[in-house]
This record gives sequence, C-alpha cells and structure tokens, in this order.
Amino acid sequence: MEKTLRISDHDDFFSRRCVWVNGPLIVGAGPSGLAVGACLKEQGVPFVVLERAECIASLWQKRTYDRLKLHLPKQFCQLPKMPFPEAFPEYPTKKQFIEYLESYAKRFEINPRFNECVQSAKYDETCGLWRVRTVSTNATTGAHSEVEYICRWLVVATGENAECVVPNIEGLGAFGGNVMLASEYKSGETFRGKRVLVVGCGNSGMESLSTSATTMQHQPWLDSNGVVFLFSHFQVHVLPREVFRKSTFELATLMMKWLPLWLVDKLMLILAWLVFGDIEKYGLKRPSMEPLELKNTQGKTPALDIGALEKIRSGDIKVVPGIKRFFPDSVELVNGEKLENRFSRACHRIPQQCPFLAKGSFVKYSRQGLSSGIKVSEFLKIKFFSIPINFNP
Repeated sequence: MEKTLRISDHDDFFSRRCVWVNGPLIVGAGPSGLAVGACLKEQGVPFVVLERAECIASLWQKRTYDRLKLHLPKQFCQLPKMPFPEAFPEYPTKKQFIEYLESYAKRFEINPRFNECVQSAKYDETCGLWRVRTVSTNATTGAHSEVEYICRWLVVATGENAECVVPNIEGLGAFGGNVMLASEYKSGETFRGKRVLVVGCGNSGMESLSTSATTMQHQPWLDSNGVVFLFSHFQVHVLPREVFRKSTFELATLMMKWLPLWLVDKLMLILAWLVFGDIEKYGLKRPSMEPLELKNTQGKTPALDIGALEKIRSGDIKVVPGIKRFFPDSVELVNGEKLENRFSRACHRIPQQCPFLAKGSFVKYSRQGLSSGIKVSEFLKIKFFSIPINFNP
C-alpha cells in the first residue's frame, strides 16, 4: 500500500520519514472518518487513517459527559452499511455508541494509525500531490518522530468540535472559582454544593444545566450570551426533542419531502411554541433566521431540549445576560448586575476546523453529516480507478 519516496527538490525532505499512500489519506478516526473508510474498503480502494489520539472516536470516549445520549433517533446516526443493533434503544447512550463504532471499525477492518498528530497539510501544485506532515508518538516509549505522508487525495474528518477555546474575558485569569470547559464536564456531581454559571446555551450547555440543577444544592445561572464568543449574537433556537412521540428531526425530515424549507421552519416554530410557550420571557431569544435555514446555511444546530426548559420555567435555573468581566469572587454581567460568591463555570466548546491546513488551501466542507461518507467514497473510487496502473509519482 505504501512505499518510501525519494524526492530531492525539497530541502527539508530528508529530515523526516516519508510515506507514499496509494489512495486517500483520511485525517480523523471519528464517525465520519470511519464511514468514509468503510465505504472505500467495500469498493476496493486502499486508504490510510490518521488519528492523533490512541483510540477511535476520541471526542466521544474522552471529552463527553457521562449521561450523554444521542439527541437524534439511532436510524439518523448510524454509519453506512451497518445499522445499530435492534436491542439498542431509540436514543443510544454514550457507551452504546462507542461500542457500535468499535464494532464498525472491526467489521470493516479499519486500523487507524494512532498517535499521529497532523501539523500541516499542503497541496503541491507542481506534482499534484498532498504533503501531510505529522508528529508520531510511540505509545510505549513516548518518543516523537516526524512523518510526511504523500497522497493524491486528502479527506479531513476531524469533526466540528475538535478543538477547545477559552473565551478572552476580562479578569478570567484572576477568577477564584473553578473554570471548566464543556469537554471536561462529566456529571453534575462535580458541582454539588456549589453555585454554577454555565456559559453557552447550545446542546452541551443546556444538558449540563439540566444535570447540574438536579444534583446541586444551589441555583445555577445560565449565561444566555455565552455563544457571543462563538457567534456574533446570543440568540438560540430551542426545539423539543420529540413532538407527538416522534423525533422533531424525523418529523422535519418527513415534512421536507413535501414542503419547502421555509414552510417546514414555520411549522417547527409553531410546534415549539405549542410545547414551550414564549421562551423569550425567560430570557432566551430566538435568532431572526429560522432553525432549519440556520442549520442549512451556517451549520448552527438548534438546541434540543431534554429537560432544561422545564427547570428554567420552574425557577431552578435562572437565565442571565452576558458576562462583562470576572473578579476574584464574583462576576459582573453586561447589565451591571453582580453575581457574588464563587462559581464553577462550564465553558462552551468552540469549533475550529482544519487548523493544520495551509492558508489558501481549497477545502470543500460538507454539511450532510455521515451521509456524505458514501458520496465522498464514490468520488474517490472514480478518481482512484482512473489513474493509470503504471503511474509512479
């Protein structure tokens, strides 16, 4: 599948081990990377998968909270060519999803190269090849070495939430409370007996609120302006996870077969109003762009409620405006209000896509989720088998 290259037109070539990949190079061994790999395997196209962690689906295995479940029914989350086991519930747990992914990788004989962290990826227009540099870590000795992979096609499957960024808020460094990223949050037990300010009201923020409010002795605050660090506004679409015992996503998908997107959006907001009432009176403001259009054009997913709204309505959770600055023992809000005492703060996870790609590289982002794996593999199959057999870079 691979061979050592001998190219002398790059000064730094001999400073690292170089590997030729006779097929696509896939970066990321999460669900999307596995899906592309499985489809390529069935079509007889060789490939290599690089993963910076020591396991597949590292985001799910290492950076998710304990009670996490899929927010969508399992039929919408299954990978190509292998459905979930029938015994799994409609909304599989974190543990069940990881088991499914491991079984998937085993069935399709996908063996990622673990502990390979991509540093850069550049397209060499002279030879029409990608040059992908990695730092490889020996799992036994911990020694590091540089490797450069040369390939015709590069598939970036690192996910939307691969990196965590702490917002730059005045005084945060001097804050005396515990500052926790969403990827570090495991359960509400962490906050028992403490006062908590959760920054961000997406799915991670809303669910951590719900679990925290259940286990804590003190009322948590939800900072509805938290997403200002990710977007330029603080509005959020909150939709029920189910309507009439049917998944909201499934219902929307069904309606879109017959109705235009704008009409489905209107109907979804009407259903949300019938279930929740007016959420703006609790301090949660909806964006001007409607939920499915927002998802379709900007990739911003609505928050699917699994109990946080009820706790907000009952007063167990208080919604507050954005943060202006931190003090050692308090937080000042943009409206001048101060939240005294010490808080543990769960920070929103912020996506950072393809940080290793060179500036100006052409990248096509897919908004079709796991279903794009089939289309990507079909495209690569055509390209792979169109290469002359005697081609030698």
